[in-house]
Amino acid sequence: MAERIFIGVAWPYANGPLHLGHLAGSYLPADIFARYHRIIGNHVLMVSGSDQHGTPITLRAEDEGVEPKEIVERFHASFLDTWEKMGIDFDLFTTTGTRNHTETVQQVFLSLLEQGYIYKDTMLLPYSAQEKRFLPDRYVEGICPHCGHKKARGDQCDQCGKTLNPIDLIEPRGKRDGSKLEFRESEHFFLKLTSFEHSLLDWIKRQEHWRPNVLNFSRRFIEDGLKDRAITRDIEWGIPIPLDGYDNKRIYVWFEAVIGYWSAAQEWAKNIKSPSSWEQFLTDPGTKSFYFMGKDNIPFHTIIWPSILMGVGSMNLPYDVPANEFLNLEGAKLSTSGNWAIWLPDYLENFDPDPLRYVLSATMPETSDTNFSWDNFVSRNNRELVATYGNLVHRVLTLTYMHFNGKFPSPGKMEKDDHMLMDMLPQSLKQAGERLEGCKFRDALGVAMNLAQSANRYIDFMAPWKTIKTDPIRTATTLWICINVISCLRTLMYPFLPFSSQNLHEQLGNQGTIQDCGWKLDTITPGQCFPSPQPLFKKLDESIADHQRKRLEEQSP
Repeated sequence: MAERIFIGVAWPYANGPLHLGHLAGSYLPADIFARYHRIIGNHVLMVSGSDQHGTPITLRAEDEGVEPKEIVERFHASFLDTWEKMGIDFDLFTTTGTRNHTETVQQVFLSLLEQGYIYKDTMLLPYSAQEKRFLPDRYVEGICPHCGHKKARGDQCDQCGKTLNPIDLIEPRGKRDGSKLEFRESEHFFLKLTSFEHSLLDWIKRQEHWRPNVLNFSRRFIEDGLKDRAITRDIEWGIPIPLDGYDNKRIYVWFEAVIGYWSAAQEWAKNIKSPSSWEQFLTDPGTKSFYFMGKDNIPFHTIIWPSILMGVGSMNLPYDVPANEFLNLEGAKLSTSGNWAIWLPDYLENFDPDPLRYVLSATMPETSDTNFSWDNFVSRNNRELVATYGNLVHRVLTLTYMHFNGKFPSPGKMEKDDHMLMDMLPQSLKQAGERLEGCKFRDALGVAMNLAQSANRYIDFMAPWKTIKTDPIRTATTLWICINVISCLRTLMYPFLPFSSQNLHEQLGNQGTIQDCGWKLDTITPGQCFPSPQPLFKKLDESIADHQRKRLEEQSP
């Protein structure tokens, strides 16, 4: 029986183009997961959108001397273009600037306020005498009181992952001019996280299927003691507080952004002309909810979002939060401010999407930080995609097309080696499926590549280019088995490599989309025609690695 799967993916700030870290951290694993569940017949809703209210947007707008709206529109359009070209297939990728999102956030705010989970209090906030205003958290930097990182932000330390308030920082300073700050009292609304401490801990202790890094981080976070957290700020860019007398304050981004999963599901339901359909994905206990993001976003999805859901009531808590660790670049930490990044629009101007999807899948930072290097990218493309997988496909289909008039041959009697390879096909589908369901994407890809390697050893041993001269029936059997392997690989690789898998689907003489075929073995029908074979992948010149690495070094000041 088909399941319902809700997939929420982190909302990128619309203040710059997407980069490699975004893709490896959350969007590629989410897409792989969604594609698998769609092809096995489950009902999937995958949503996200551009976060347009974060202070990184206002920072860039001030730097460029334009309105924040212009920044958002520019980069939201860039995001949509990048997702299409990279094959990241959302059911809806929206923004936090819609009327629907504003209304949903305000409704949640009022619901929690009415129940006593939101209350008013005063707090000390950083005030810049030079700018004559309170500064948003991201406009403040200082030393982290927990780990000593010298460039911790006013909302979070990227080094240790602790959430912060500006007053927690040691030697806080203005990010823009480095000036010393004073703290002044201001009235704000607070989310009463302390009310959920025991319920959250009991719930998290039961999540034994979570990744150890996510589970341990979240458990320690709660055991250290939760603190109530202000959810409004003295800013003018954001969602208005739905109460009189707060015209110069807004609901803060860290609270309203996670509610975007809810508002996006509602928007999707309205788009399909079924306004209540979102409920089956967010309130039906039979639905499993998965949230994909990088490790810096773990507390917002295992602490804050579940607290909001508990407070509202009758909402599904996350089933899993398979957060990834960080992806480093050429041995150094990726830095957007330092321009030490591979921007996806730039990549897509020069290379195909599937090789990057493959390399990032094979090195995905699932349990620890991993590294991307151009040398490894070129090597894996040439050694694994081209020489192992692509070469298997091309030589099998070319030999078949040449010697059997562009039709799949009829097999003869199968021997032990034939049966052994054929038996691997259902086993591989089962093993890869289990790993994909468990969000073990590297292992699932490894199952597929192991099958390709086994088929290469088999065809080298059987040598159909020799037996065609002496035993055509043996050759027909060998190639028929290898074509079945290729058909299986087409399915196994689909979540990871959607473009080349669809290409292979059509090279095997099939119509429609590969997703329509399901996660099963389609045994090849003898006599079926197929078109003249074309290579699936391009070999890259090794000099590309040096060129791209030098380009990266030149762009970083």
